[in-house]
Amino acid sequence: MEEMAGQTVLIIEDDPKIVQLLRLYLERDGYQVHSAGDGVSGLEAFERTGPDAVILDLMLPRLDGIEVCRRLRSGSEVPILMLTARVEEVDKLLGLSLGADDYVTKPFSPREVAARVRTILRRTGRGPAARVLRRGDLVMDLDRHSVTVRGVEVHLTKVEFRLLQALLEGPEYVYTRDALLNRIYAHHEAAVVDRAIDVHVGKLRDKLGDDPVHPRFIATVRGVGYKLL
Repeated sequence: MEEMAGQTVLIIEDDPKIVQLLRLYLERDGYQVHSAGDGVSGLEAFERTGPDAVILDLMLPRLDGIEVCRRLRSGSEVPILMLTARVEEVDKLLGLSLGADDYVTKPFSPREVAARVRTILRRTGRGPAARVLRRGDLVMDLDRHSVTVRGVEVHLTKVEFRLLQALLEGPEYVYTRDALLNRIYAHHEAAVVDRAIDVHVGKLRDKLGDDPVHPRFIATVRGVGYKLL
C-alpha cells in the first residue's frame, strides 16, 4: 500500500515463526520490517534502524520485554505494541503503565496486529491519515473498505464499491460507461458489456437509498454516462 511507504516496524520476538508471519502481513501493508530475537539485540536494532513502531514480546531471552519497554520509553515516544502469552491482568496493567500503547495476547490474528499497528501510528500522529472519501452524508473509508450513509453502514459488493469509489474520486467528472467499466473491471475479471454498468448503478442506488428520479448522489447524464452530484 503506497501510503505506508518508508514507514518501518521493528519486531522484537524470539519465535521465528511469529516473526515470519507478522513480517508477511506487515510487508503486505507496505511497511519495512526489521526484527530481533532477544531484548538486548532488540535495543541495538532500535538504535540502528529508528523504527516508526515496535512490536515487543513480553517474554524475551537476555532482557525481558518489560525492561526493554522501560528503556525504550525512557528516551523515545515510539509507539509500542506488546505481545504476550500471559493473560493475567497485572501483566497488562504493568505493560501499559510502562508506556506501551497497546497489548495483544497470544494466540492472535496477524491481520489484527497489523491493523493495531496502523491504529497506534495514526493515534500518535506518526501514521498516514485515514483515506476517506465524502459526499454529504455519504462516507467511504478505503482502509476499512466500508461505506456509510447518515452513519448507517451500507454493504456493497466488490464491483459496487469500485464503482462508487470511481465516482467519489472524480466528483466533477462525467464518466462514460466504458470509463467505468475500465475502472471496476481493471483486471478483466469478466466478459461484460457497457449496459452492465446500468445494472450495477441501479443496485448501488438502491443500497444508498438514492432515487434515480430525484437523485442525491448519482446522476444520469443522458447519452454519456454517470456523475456524482
